Amino acid sequence: MKVTATTITGVAPGRSRLFVSDLMELVKARLISLVLLTTGVGFYAGYRGPVDFALLLHTLLGTGLVAAGAAALNELLEREYDARMPRTANRPLPAGRVQPDAVLVLGGTLAVSGLVYLCLLVNLITGLLGAITLVSYVFVYTPLKRITVLNTVVGAIPGALPPLMGWTAARGEVSVAGWSLFAILFFWQLPHFMAIAWLYRDEYAKAGFVMLPVVDPEGHRTSRHAVSHTLGLLPVSLSPFVFHMTGVFYLVGALILGAGFLWCAIQFARELSKPAARRLFLASIIYLPLLLGLIVMDKIR
Repeated sequence: MKVTATTITGVAPGRSRLFVSDLMELVKARLISLVLLTTGVGFYAGYRGPVDFALLLHTLLGTGLVAAGAAALNELLEREYDARMPRTANRPLPAGRVQPDAVLVLGGTLAVSGLVYLCLLVNLITGLLGAITLVSYVFVYTPLKRITVLNTVVGAIPGALPPLMGWTAARGEVSVAGWSLFAILFFWQLPHFMAIAWLYRDEYAKAGFVMLPVVDPEGHRTSRHAVSHTLGLLPVSLSPFVFHMTGVFYLVGALILGAGFLWCAIQFARELSKPAARRLFLASIIYLPLLLGLIVMDKIR
């Protein structure tokens, strides 16, 4: 008898790869990587003395489980709307490759396991922040996307909580310096989201999502939001220096990165074109990891 991967696992290699791909899509693996990155930086910025890598691992694992569960539940609630948009129609749920009941069990199990894990192996404050992140993302932000343009602002709250969770995991308390990391992520998300929403506004409209570019066809309000929040991000990004978390190297780097990001937002406001939106989106995904890298590199020990 010829021994193959199929005879060992019971699953054909092609089907196995599709299963893994679908699982990564359901839990939004790329989003989780950003959550873990910001959580890790928050932990490192807040920890005093040599890093407790065991505690860091527990923090990342628990936070990752909560984020994965929230992502799966989000896709479950939006499956009918995702089916209307070309860029999401092939996701596992709208494409019919997985059943809603299975995703409900998966998402619920991951989320609850993550919260329990954080409470038991990290601390109760971090677990509570994880619960707030889960509830606000799944049960507030997700339905608001079909009701009001304020959904973007509301959605920026759970998106900004992971670095604060990392901070509380390291310090065991919520402090102004920890909130400053939250503020950086909060302000960063608005121009990032505006760029995405402008690029896909026709698809959002078809799916029934009330995004700002959908109700603002001329783009005046959209451009104001993109510029104002990028402008607000510039002074907020200096808070790690102000709170003596980082040194002058970070200060100079944050000013340069912020100026470049702001320039892209202004160009988007002037042109209101898809190429300008793509440049703003690209600037946003370059800006954040570089800024976080500066915090790590220039942390005052």
